[in-house]
Amino acid sequence: MDYFEHVDYTRHADWERFHETAKSRDARIILLSSKAEQPHHGFDYRKSDILLFGSEGSGVPLTIHEQCDGRITIPMKTDMRSLNLAVSAGMALGEALRQTGQFPR
Repeated sequence: MDYFEHVDYTRHADWERFHETAKSRDARIILLSSKAEQPHHGFDYRKSDILLFGSEGSGVPLTIHEQCDGRITIPMKTDMRSLNLAVSAGMALGEALRQTGQFPR
């Protein structure tokens, strides 16, 4: 990835440390889930939000679901399977960036 040097990231040892870091920064953890009811485009994002995505096959454990500050979904046509992770992440991130005015100029 030729753009990786432009990305700021932190790797956390486990969920507990990640969750502590998010809370210490006063950031909300927003989970994208096929089980959520709030559509991603109707959610009020903040600049400090952290978008959380689970694995394509199994999502995230219920214990993590319960610790998230918000849960959003991408509305799908009835009887359709969910979108793949990369597409879902791009859609949710695009909407969050649009709402918070963070798209690069």
